[in-house]
Amino acid sequence: MGIGLDAMTALSPTSDNRAGEVLRLRREISRMQRRRSEHTLLPLDPAFAALLPDEGLQTGTSYTVSPSPALVLALLSAASGKGHWCAVIGMPTLGVEAAAAYGIDLTRLILVPSPGDRWLAVTSALAEVVPLIVVQPESRARDADVARLSARLRDRGSTLLVAEEPGAGRWAQSEGTIRLHDPDWHGLGEGWGLLSDCTVTVTARTRHSPRASSVRVRLPGGHGAVETAVAELTALPPLSVEPEASGTSAPSELLFWAEAG
Repeated sequence: MGIGLDAMTALSPTSDNRAGEVLRLRREISRMQRRRSEHTLLPLDPAFAALLPDEGLQTGTSYTVSPSPALVLALLSAASGKGHWCAVIGMPTLGVEAAAAYGIDLTRLILVPSPGDRWLAVTSALAEVVPLIVVQPESRARDADVARLSARLRDRGSTLLVAEEPGAGRWAQSEGTIRLHDPDWHGLGEGWGLLSDCTVTVTARTRHSPRASSVRVRLPGGHGAVETAVAELTALPPLSVEPEASGTSAPSELLFWAEAG
């Protein structure tokens, strides 16, 4: 297959503990996870329902996403809550406590923080048995390797989220992009306070729906998970009451209720 099991076997001499551990995990997960996903979509948190046309991530394909740990955890949370295995490769700053706060089942979460130049082989191996994978590439992949990995995703029904900066472009054969922007942190005053939560805009585009869809969410929210941001109300200016045609001013009681709304 070029990459995947054969590549992992070649990269796993007895002295290479990391590659051997991946193979052990692969055998362990194979006993608990179906060989081929029976789902056409993986669920998303309700706060993201309006982002994608089918309100979920298509299986057997890949998406390019912002390399934000908060966004990654939010995209994994709903699938993990439904009992799906998830894996995160190449994101050493992703926190386990934060994952638990997003509702991710830690017993079905595989973390490979620093795969080095083996990130593509590790991704391909886990794609055989894990339905939802996040990878932050540490180097540029060849088009031929991306094509083989894409074929494996389709064959196994796995979904890949590729965490790349916007300047890196879009992952080849990507179904679409999910980007985070315009963050607005809350909780800090002028030299005092604690960061409490962050409101961001998440925008998605897909090949079949190129028109961008955006949602405004709290990421994280007050309890650590993703929450739909409530639109802030803008105060209206005081209502001015025109004098009556006779030239006399409006009664003071009327002015009071007009300004009170």
